[in-house]
Amino acid sequence: KVIWTLLAAAVGCASSLPVGDDSLCSAEELAKYSITFTGKWSQAAFPKQYPLYRPPAQWSAMLGVTHSSDYSMWKKNEYASNGVRDFAEKGEAWVLMKEIEEAGEKIQSVHGIFSAPAISSGTGQTSTELEVHPRHPLVSFVVRIVPSPDWFVGIDSLNLCEGDHWLEEVTVDLFPYDAGTDSGFTFSSPNFATIPQDTVTEITCSSPSHPANSFYYPKLKILPPIAQVTMVKIKKNLLGLPVPYDNMSDKSNEVIDTVS
Repeated sequence: KVIWTLLAAAVGCASSLPVGDDSLCSAEELAKYSITFTGKWSQAAFPKQYPLYRPPAQWSAMLGVTHSSDYSMWKKNEYASNGVRDFAEKGEAWVLMKEIEEAGEKIQSVHGIFSAPAISSGTGQTSTELEVHPRHPLVSFVVRIVPSPDWFVGIDSLNLCEGDHWLEEVTVDLFPYDAGTDSGFTFSSPNFATIPQDTVTEITCSSPSHPANSFYYPKLKILPPIAQVTMVKIKKNLLGLPVPYDNMSDKSNEVIDTVS
């Protein structure tokens, strides 16, 4: 936590106008959001090879960043960085955080880092807050699927600014991705490096097209969402201070998933 705080302070100083479409954002100077990640990885929704022990199905901590279009944490159909590889394979965040810090220092494309605690089961919620700036209105994050070879969920460069205002609330269904660095087919596959490295690809009910694949459900048209994320703009009171947003008070920590 100390390291993350220090790195967030280091990259939070970035303030130069980046080059990119997000420079068109003319919203108020800053906005704060509550971000809630909901795991929907239940045995009812994903019965095939569902991990019950050593370790059981769970989610790593969330690691995210608010940034401009000059920075990219990860992109579909592009090669994962060393930091994303370490996070997707082992849940280790240090290299990825160093990459974010260096991007913030060199091209001043990063406004800040945010993180949320891990979830110890396949279903449940975790939340934190993030801050966006008109020059850095994009949000990206990754959460590792545990256990898995190199699978994760996340968002790539979601723009929270729309013209002269910030979006009030955004909800996105999340589906599994393969980082392209490990060739395992199942949740509990041993480490088997992909050489040469492949690009980041979305895992679907038919791809990879192999019966051993833990997400291979040939009778389905699409996989149900394995997770969901909601970002809600935190309103300010008359003094200009943020009003606490509590999404957790009236909800159970367990998600009842009826998808089968």
